[in-house]
Amino acid sequence: MKIPVVDFEACASGEKNPTDEELVRLSAELRAAFTRVGFVYLRNTCVTQEEVDAVMDISKKFFLLPEEVKMPFSRKESNNHGWVSSESERLNPHRPGDLKEAFNIASLEPDENWPSEEILPGFREAQQSFFVQCKDLSLQVLRVMALSLGLDADVFTNEHKLIGSKENGSTLRALYYPPVNYDTVKEGQLRCGEHSDYGSITLVFQSREGGLQVKTRSGDFISAPSIPGTVLINIADLMQRWTGDIFVSAAHRVLLPLPGNVTTRQSLAFFVQPDNEAVIKCYDGSDKYPPIKAVDYLWEHLGDSYGLM
Repeated sequence: MKIPVVDFEACASGEKNPTDEELVRLSAELRAAFTRVGFVYLRNTCVTQEEVDAVMDISKKFFLLPEEVKMPFSRKESNNHGWVSSESERLNPHRPGDLKEAFNIASLEPDENWPSEEILPGFREAQQSFFVQCKDLSLQVLRVMALSLGLDADVFTNEHKLIGSKENGSTLRALYYPPVNYDTVKEGQLRCGEHSDYGSITLVFQSREGGLQVKTRSGDFISAPSIPGTVLINIADLMQRWTGDIFVSAAHRVLLPLPGNVTTRQSLAFFVQPDNEAVIKCYDGSDKYPPIKAVDYLWEHLGDSYGLM
């Protein structure tokens, strides 16, 4: 099984609305991908490869700063914004800490803690601009997903109106996987332990180094390589609950490189959450999952990842 690649150009253009035929095709292709494997590559979106490369470049400059410079921007327990040091997060709580760093952008509000222009010129502007692009693309995708289920186009977007504020947990993560020192690797340690995401959908942009794997419905892991010019999109847990298991929230992981491979890896991941007060329940009225408030589900799982619960 391979993750399908879908052309999203019909919905990415701001010059014209997609035709009925284009929407039918896109709806069918997204539904097939999200029910069979839970992941899809989209090409011809509103986000260009040049824009992705630019954000990765300035993100890497931050990660290569001395630790004492990054430390004042550390993520706080009460706020998901800021720097996450290597091994401090365990996306699989049963493994040692993940061998990666991250910088989380949890909102666009002015009181968040950012490196100054003196420390890293253009960093805040680049991250916030990319956040907005990811928000716009995610709302486009959510509309097509709703249509694929025979629902009104705004059923999902109506519960994502506050993205970018502190009343919504959507987060852009710039991720950096440094070279691996096999002399210090712990038993069972990965660059990112197997896990499923928590919210509605996730947008992933990868550098060309491999390692990402996706668990299929049969239980096998398949490669999810970087395909330049695409964004990899996956279903997350709340969307699986929302759709009563029609869409699949698949587990995924990032493996260690082979011994002797000292390359780094980068990715940008936009984790799309419903608004904090949104109550997620099965759209068909079934009782397959009990209703749950989006913010409660998010913080319960963040607590597991950071060892807070």
